[in-house]
Amino acid sequence: MDLQQALKCRILDLCKKHNVTINGLAMLSGMPQSTLNSLIDGSSKNPKLLTILRLCLGLNMELKEFFDDSIFKNLDDE
Repeated sequence: MDLQQALKCRILDLCKKHNVTINGLAMLSGMPQSTLNSLIDGSSKNPKLLTILRLCLGLNMELKEFFDDSIFKNLDDE
């Protein structure tokens, strides 16, 4: 699995756990829904860490919590 796929899975998993839609997460995070859509659909190949931080703030979690998931182990470097 590559990083983009892992980010997509992690975001969708967090939405499910927090019972929030992609649109709801965008609103909580103070960013356009199109930004999240581009992460989910793969058109954003290299998202900024600031984008991930905003997602975390919207979900009241720390950045280290976001990446502390088994999905980020053994990623492909492509």
